[in-house]
Amino acid sequence: MSLRSTGARASVALSLGAGLVLAALVPATADSPGPGSPPPAVEVRVASYNIAAGRDADGTFDIASTAAAIEDIEADVIALQEVDVHWGERSLNLDLAEELADALDMWVGFAPIYSNDPAEEGGPRAEFGVAVLSSYPIVDFTNHEITRLSTQSEDPEPAPAPGFAEAVIQARGARVHVYSTHLDYRGDPTVRELQVADTLEILAEDGPHASQVLMGDFNATPQAPELAPLWDVLTDAHAEAGEGDGFTFPADVPDRRIDYVAVSDGIAVQHAWVPADGVAAFSSDHRPVVADLELPRGRQH
Repeated sequence: MSLRSTGARASVALSLGAGLVLAALVPATADSPGPGSPPPAVEVRVASYNIAAGRDADGTFDIASTAAAIEDIEADVIALQEVDVHWGERSLNLDLAEELADALDMWVGFAPIYSNDPAEEGGPRAEFGVAVLSSYPIVDFTNHEITRLSTQSEDPEPAPAPGFAEAVIQARGARVHVYSTHLDYRGDPTVRELQVADTLEILAEDGPHASQVLMGDFNATPQAPELAPLWDVLTDAHAEAGEGDGFTFPADVPDRRIDYVAVSDGIAVQHAWVPADGVAAFSSDHRPVVADLELPRGRQH
């Protein structure tokens, strides 16, 4: 099953009640708490993956390899960056969000950063952005705006633009807000500083008790001053329970950590790592970062 949310369809909301019905249908198990006991946490594996528009570490387009990499890490929820949707010849004009969702039998929400007029009248719009794949139902999806410096303009100025995805996911008895983002790549941190401030404002709208997972390509290392405000609010999963150095870029010989899983209070990080070999290590110019989380049950914000 898949959910589609693209282009001018920047904000798509599904019935939140549907998620509650699905949660209610989950049978009791031997792990069900007894009277007076707190409900057990929900174990979920998440990952952030910049897929480089389906091109591997050598620059060859191979969306099947991208799908195999995602399947290999066995994540329940994946935040994707650099996703082409009918963008051009580099990705064979395919809808990569839908291709991956179909191949992996997952729900998908796509949030375009750019949505250009079709090359031919009546054709699909050419779009590029971020996405969220989920094996659990996406019950609400929003494409938020944050400050960006456009790569499509000859003389860009920082301005609000879409491409910050929020997927509300019903993972059995836990509801979680999953965000996929791609921060500015330039050496000057000014735009990233603005983007971090925008991000924190959007996260605050969920309320103090919401479960939140922010994932993406931040284009900055953990010690970067522009990221410091994030760590006042969120926990860096790799810093909390990471294995190895966590370097994600460049994929062939990674020497820096610029891709992240970050979680709000109440979410426990059990383990975090970056694949060191196999298809998941070389199917993009980034390696994915993966984390095993425990989500609290019963939060419906």
